[in-house]
Amino acid sequence: MSEAIIHGYHAHIYYEPETRAQALRLRAQMEQLFPTCLYGRWHDKPVGPHPSAMFQVAFATPLFATLVPWLMLHHGTLTIFLHPETGDDLIDHAEHALWIGRQQVLNLEQFKRASPATPKDL
Repeated sequence: MSEAIIHGYHAHIYYEPETRAQALRLRAQMEQLFPTCLYGRWHDKPVGPHPSAMFQVAFATPLFATLVPWLMLHHGTLTIFLHPETGDDLIDHAEHALWIGRQQVLNLEQFKRASPATPKDL
């Protein structure tokens, strides 16, 4: 089995209506300190596999060593779901991910691979 290559990372910052202001402040700080990240749209309702409202931050692999520790110390009461980008969405979200704060349950059905076809009796 060949080793996966990490092409970058996604951090999904989850928030609730009552913590949206906290998420706004965190994002503003991140934009100042980490301007090379790509900041995604605000999703005030769950989207994709994510169980909560969130915004996404995409960043390059070399930034991991500074951004992730910063998030660990500054996330407040927000939950952050972090995963690599290897090209295998199911594995990246299900097995290679990290949680900062309270772990939640993702809906990974959209990433599930179709089961192999069963051979028909001849």
